[in-house]
Amino acid sequence: MYWVTPRHLAGDDGALAERIGDTLTGLGWHMWPTSRHTLLYVSPDGLRGAEWILAAYPFELGGLSVAWQLSARPHAASAMTEWNAYFTAGVPYEALADLVVALDAREVPDAGFEGPETVLNAVGAQGWIRDVDCPHTTAMDPGFSATVSLGLQPPLVQDADAHPDLMGWQAWAESVLGAPYLWCASFSASVPHDLVAAFASSLASPVPVPRRTVPKSAEGRLNVVRRS
Repeated sequence: MYWVTPRHLAGDDGALAERIGDTLTGLGWHMWPTSRHTLLYVSPDGLRGAEWILAAYPFELGGLSVAWQLSARPHAASAMTEWNAYFTAGVPYEALADLVVALDAREVPDAGFEGPETVLNAVGAQGWIRDVDCPHTTAMDPGFSATVSLGLQPPLVQDADAHPDLMGWQAWAESVLGAPYLWCASFSASVPHDLVAAFASSLASPVPVPRRTVPKSAEGRLNVVRRS
């Protein structure tokens, strides 16, 4: 077992489904397998959902298959979700787990009152730096291997707001600039900024994470703090 930093390059240890599933189950969410070979988790109040959708091959972000989808709706009986967030395989499960916990703790999961600065301040507090050209929308880690950015929502990302040219948060990591993405995440336009901040803050945390395996392309960029 290795304890490594930075966590945004640490990968998911091949355990993204199990780790997040355990987190959701521990929070009391109910799980059902679906006919599409996915695993659907729903919070006890029916307002929050999470689905392991990798086997259904829904679509790709940055050339990587989406593995988890989170969503929220204003009423349990509502057929439409208010917002969605998507995460590919390879995303550090600690960051996604912290987001799930924040979503579960929220009294109203489908609306927020914080602005975009909440996200940038969250990663800035962990030592990330703002982009010189886009200081109000983009920040990256000091090693320039991970980025969070507020930009145009990708075409297949679904949101209750039907207006064109919606702006949503994106996050990604690459071992070196221009290399294939290690993972990607996309938040639709209506995801509350404080929930994005919970994910981003955990992603930027300097606390080492345990891994049995790490992405081969990131081996030279990871610091092994200790072995156990």
